[in-house]
Amino acid sequence: MKIGFNMFLWGTSSSPAQRSIFESLKQVGYDGVEIPVISGRLEEYRALGALLDDIGLQRTTVTVLPHGSNPLSDSTEERRGGIAHLDWVLDCSAALGSQLVVGPVHQTLGEFTGEPPSEVEFERGCDFHRSVGDLAARRGVRVAIEAMNRFEAHFLNTMSQLVSYLDRVAHPAVTGMYDTFHANIEELDPPATIAPSKRYIEHVHISENDRGVPGRGHVPWKATFRELWRAGFDGWLTIEAFGRNSPQFAAKTRVWREFAGSSDTIYREGYDFVRSSWAMAGSDQSSLDRER
Repeated sequence: MKIGFNMFLWGTSSSPAQRSIFESLKQVGYDGVEIPVISGRLEEYRALGALLDDIGLQRTTVTVLPHGSNPLSDSTEERRGGIAHLDWVLDCSAALGSQLVVGPVHQTLGEFTGEPPSEVEFERGCDFHRSVGDLAARRGVRVAIEAMNRFEAHFLNTMSQLVSYLDRVAHPAVTGMYDTFHANIEELDPPATIAPSKRYIEHVHISENDRGVPGRGHVPWKATFRELWRAGFDGWLTIEAFGRNSPQFAAKTRVWREFAGSSDTIYREGYDFVRSSWAMAGSDQSSLDRER
């Protein structure tokens, strides 16, 4: 298991100018960072990768599908735009040194039909992800789809929907992830969805119900870490917390107040919480095994 931190806390782009932040994350104990790939140039991601190598931080990447590139659209041009966007993201990820791209890469967020997902949309989605999977495999990268809550997407809201969909896509370079924030909204018993989904949980976003400091809210953390441990999870536990460091990004994510005294509080307290919670889950499981 590795602990990461999503750089969305500081906005939609990362650069060598944030070296002091990266160094602080490393000093706290993080194994890596999650870098947004929303805009920018290939050489900028290559330079950032070199900086992160120097500091000793591994990385994953996260993206979204911009307007005009929805793979579910009736427009052939938009669907091609979705493939082109992921092609570029995969190039940037490879240049950065990331082997995993995560995020809601199944539809453009906030674009709804007013109806549940149709069979045509499922067919378009599968075609899209098989094409993206081929592009990813050529670069040695995998793509993990994130189920999103109903207020941001109508396609793939729950883990059971995501698992069924990935079974249908059936591409070795396309898998899934678990996000505690979205599961807290959509699932009746969020931790109970982990075991049935474990073959597709490549990545986990640790995100509190208010998007603030993990451990301060009402996400069922003890049960979540316990189920991940029992499932044999050995990927990234990446904290995803939002704030108002970037007013533009804050507006897009509907963040109207700060959730902690400082960004420093979020990543320091968050790291300690994840590390101790994971250790406790392992200790509890060992005690249970001994009792058996």
